Amino acid sequence: MSTTEEATVNPDGSTTFNDAGDGTDSAGAGGEDMPDMEGAEEIIKGTDPALYLALALVVFAAIFFFLQLRKKKKNAEVDEFFSNLDGDKFNLKLPAAVDEYYEVKGKCETDGWEPGQVTEGGQPSAHHRALAQALMKRCIADIPIVSHIQRESAGMNKLYSQSMCSVKQWKSYQAAEQMVSAEVEEVRAEADEIEPGWSQVVWRQAMQYHNMLKQKEEQAKGQAVAQQRAIADKKKAEDDKKAAEQARYDAVKDKVDAEKARIANAEKVTNELLKQEEREKESKKAFSSKGSGMKKGFLG
Repeated sequence: MSTTEEATVNPDGSTTFNDAGDGTDSAGAGGEDMPDMEGAEEIIKGTDPALYLALALVVFAAIFFFLQLRKKKKNAEVDEFFSNLDGDKFNLKLPAAVDEYYEVKGKCETDGWEPGQVTEGGQPSAHHRALAQALMKRCIADIPIVSHIQRESAGMNKLYSQSMCSVKQWKSYQAAEQMVSAEVEEVRAEADEIEPGWSQVVWRQAMQYHNMLKQKEEQAKGQAVAQQRAIADKKKAEDDKKAAEQARYDAVKDKVDAEKARIANAEKVTNELLKQEEREKESKKAFSSKGSGMKKGFLG
């Protein structure tokens, strides 16, 4: 930008220079910038703040709605997973030995047995032995479901405390636990009716008998498996022996058949040679006969 300088001659003869264009240029520059800034301020001032608030509320509502939908879907998947998980795990039933015990008890009561009846001469009566055996059989049959609930109790309580199991599964577990607990207490009460104080040890005895029976069952299964394996091994050995004998027989048969084929082929070749030799002799003989006849006719 150029500036115009004006010279002023003072009375004393000195000269002074004045910049006359500074103010004009500055004013002009300022005059050009001011309308843009004022327009922007007017636009900003003219926007209603409620519009920003409404826009923010819309965005927030959309995000909240999306998160709620995702959470609901995830919870539904979790509920479905746990509702389908081990659906029959706690669908427990009391063993048939329970009803069998009450049938035995009913017969004994019909015959005159009463709870707490003193044994005769220090020896248990027939009714006492029958009831004790029936109750022990019932108690042993209860061991699997009692052990099952004991194993699952800690895990189910932990899952429920962490809201990781469905309400349906938790109620199913509670019903099974209450049923098993009632059965345990009922067995103890029956044990005391048969023999006072027996309730303190009846479950321990049943567990010991159960382990013994289980061990015997496993041994029987092991023996059965070993027996089946021995039978299979014996059969395999017999089959291998038969296969080896058959292979030897087939080898001898093949050798005999090959020898027979060789002899038959040799005989065939020999016969063909003999026939060929006979044909050659006959041919020569016929030729000789023909030749002699021609000679005789020629001379005569």
